[in-house]
Amino acid sequence: MSGAIEQQRFMCAIGAMQTVVAIPRAVPILHSGPGCGTMVTGFFDRAKGYAGGSTAPCTNFTEREVVFGGEEKLENLIRNTYRVLDTDLQVVLTGCTSAIVGDDAGQVTKKFAGEGRPIVYVDTPGFKCSNFEAHDLVVNAIVDQYVDLYAYNNTEKDPKLVNLFATIPYQDPFWKGNLEEFRRVLEGVGLRVNVLFGPRSGGVEEWKSIPRANFNIVVSPWYGLKAAEHLREKYGQPFYNFPYLPIGGNETTRFLRGVVEFAREAGADLSEEAEAFIAREESVFYEELDSLATFLLEFRYGLPGFVHILHEASYVVGMSRFLLHETGIVPREQFVTDNVPEERHEGIREEMARISDKKSIPVFFQPDAGLAQEQIRGTAHEGRGLIIGGGWDKQLAKDKNYDFLSAGLPSPYRLVLTTRYAGYRGGLRLIEDIYTKALDTYN
Repeated sequence: MSGAIEQQRFMCAIGAMQTVVAIPRAVPILHSGPGCGTMVTGFFDRAKGYAGGSTAPCTNFTEREVVFGGEEKLENLIRNTYRVLDTDLQVVLTGCTSAIVGDDAGQVTKKFAGEGRPIVYVDTPGFKCSNFEAHDLVVNAIVDQYVDLYAYNNTEKDPKLVNLFATIPYQDPFWKGNLEEFRRVLEGVGLRVNVLFGPRSGGVEEWKSIPRANFNIVVSPWYGLKAAEHLREKYGQPFYNFPYLPIGGNETTRFLRGVVEFAREAGADLSEEAEAFIAREESVFYEELDSLATFLLEFRYGLPGFVHILHEASYVVGMSRFLLHETGIVPREQFVTDNVPEERHEGIREEMARISDKKSIPVFFQPDAGLAQEQIRGTAHEGRGLIIGGGWDKQLAKDKNYDFLSAGLPSPYRLVLTTRYAGYRGGLRLIEDIYTKALDTYN
């Protein structure tokens, strides 16, 4: 994607500082201009973590550093950060200006690593890639420069331990709740899970155990795959890829059974325990759906009949599947806004085509959400509509007289703490949110 776009719903590469912020007691150090951390904080919601956002240490690159270089300033900043902050890991991320003038942040960082300091560096100039791709760069850098130092103590594989790569912290407003649900259902089928991010992860100590995992799980159509491929090469760990967010009964069961079969092939037999857990979870989930019957019958003419989704690919596919098969809300034109690399487009189109053999669901890869909105303005469908997107889409829904659910960035109209949309419980929460919005319109 080149040129200016409207209503961008992702960030430049240095936005991956949020990947660092999501690791307990890890601190990003920005070798960049003074506005980068502030920009990241402004884009993401409640994004400070232990020492992130506008509080992240920064070299505040100025004209002087452009002329004379900023390596000495970076070295002083790192040394002083150790004096001021009690940290378990520091990650140096470079911005555009430091990359353009050619500062060797890696060489500076290696001085401290040579002293036994837990520190790594990542090249993340904004022009390099988006924060989705930079997320994998940060993960791989921590693995190569830090985790690998402890790999010799972790050579014996634990058959039931897995590393999970399922969401990008803060870019996904529901990342904490989703990770908690993934941990819950994966432990329910008998696995132990390194979730790696969030307050309930084991922090840096959990990262050190990455090499001991029997295999990795990637829940994504594209991001996270490079990290899993790298771990496969480095530690011989195979990975199971589920290419969209599993929401509700059908898809969570499909996800778990795929994981169980993959685990069996990798030497961990979970079948009996797993099927008992799945049966219990399905029973609870469908009991709640059964209780909706009277409600749906009474309000059938006043509830959404179709939906447009503007979100990252994992949500577009996952929500479309769930809404069509478990609520009867028909996906119409869908818009993938996360600037997916072209080589991944076909796989996502194939997943969308598999959703229904009776209905064709148009999907558009449109990082310019302003253009996506214009396309929706030009559509006309019978019945009551629903738009699921970010805060920018609220006015569009109002103009079209559609219901609106805020489920992506930016999200100024919603407070999200531990809400989840993944899994069995996430599916029930999504139903609650959609139909509550619909009922709000009745006076």
